[in-house]
Formats: sequence, C-alpha cells, structure tokens
Amino acid sequence: MIRILIVEDEKPISNLIRLSLTKAGYHCTCAYDGNAAVELLDQEIFDLILLDIMLPGANGFELMDYIRPLGIPVIFLTAVNSVGNRVRGLKMGAEDYIIKPFEIIELLARVEVVLRRYNKMIRHLHVAGIDIDTVSMAVKRGDDEIQLTNKEYELLLLFARNPGIALYKETIYERVWGGEYVPGSRTVELHVQRMRKKVGWEKALVTIPKVGYRLVDTT
Repeated sequence: MIRILIVEDEKPISNLIRLSLTKAGYHCTCAYDGNAAVELLDQEIFDLILLDIMLPGANGFELMDYIRPLGIPVIFLTAVNSVGNRVRGLKMGAEDYIIKPFEIIELLARVEVVLRRYNKMIRHLHVAGIDIDTVSMAVKRGDDEIQLTNKEYELLLLFARNPGIALYKETIYERVWGGEYVPGSRTVELHVQRMRKKVGWEKALVTIPKVGYRLVDTT
C-alpha cells in the first residue's frame, strides 16, 4: 500500500486530507510540526510527502533540505501564494506546489500524477464489489470480467478513486472528456447510467440532484 506522510500543523486540514486519501486507498501518517516529521522519516519509509511551509519547529523549506537526499517525492501544500516561494520550492526539488484552499479532488489528482511519475501508483482497487486492475484495465465482479468502453472505464476509475466525495458533473466532464462542460448536456448522465448498470452500482453510485454523483458503498 502507498504510504503518505502529511506534514500539516492545522489539524482540521490534516484530518480532512488524511480521511480523503485513506478513502482513496492510501495509508496516511500525520505530523504536526517539522521536528515530528524528521522523527517519522528516521523511523519509517514513505512513498510521498505532503508538506506545509509554515510549520512549528523546522519549516517546510528546512525540511526539504532533509528530505531531498532520501529521494521521496514532495508536494508542497501552503497558503503562501507568492511566485518567489513557488519557484523556491520547485527549485529545491518539490514535484508540485498547491495553494490553499484547494479542492480535495484536485489534490487527489495531483497525488496520482506524482505517484505515477515515480511508478508507485496503486495497481489494484477494490470498491463497492468491483475489482479494478489499473495497469491491464481489467474490471471484474467476482470472477466475471466486465466489458467497458474507454469513457466508462475512466468514469469508473474516477469514482473508485474518490469514494464518498460528491463529484460535480462539470468536474466529471473536465476529468473524463476534457474541455469545458456545456450546461444542459446529457453526456455525463448517459455514460454514468450505462457504466452504473454494467458494474452493478445502481445503489452504490447515488445521484445528487442538481450536483452530480457520489459513490457511497465502498465495501
């Protein structure tokens, strides 16, 4: 399982990130100051670090000097929205720099990009009775393989990686089809309807009126 260290001193934000990443299938550990993060890095191995800049003890930039020789990819999460800090963070070796406040779905997407870059992406997902092999793109319920179109598979993967999160139709369209969502279009609804029926998610994938959809059953 992918192990992620969250270094964030604001506990409500840290908890939100931890819960969201845990639902997406990651194992998360939290540190609330720079010194605690160093102790954890001395004791455990992590695949990715989400790192705030303004921290008690050692700040994010100081921690980056400690992390760089370890070869662990880092994404900065910070309210410090200045070009100078972004450039500094990226030049120090960070893979990405995300400004607070941010949408959880965006964070999950960026985490996925970095993990894929380092060949650490989760290969197998089991969500709401469905097994997904993200490398072979095989989808099964039990021993029965389910045939999906490319768009249906991308929809399935989007929901599987964002369980419990309300996904707006606009967000779904942008992530699966690209481009800007056209109000009144039924492209998302029709594809979701077909995909939901094929995989047996009639109850697990619920419709949120005037919003979009949420995967509620993650057994």
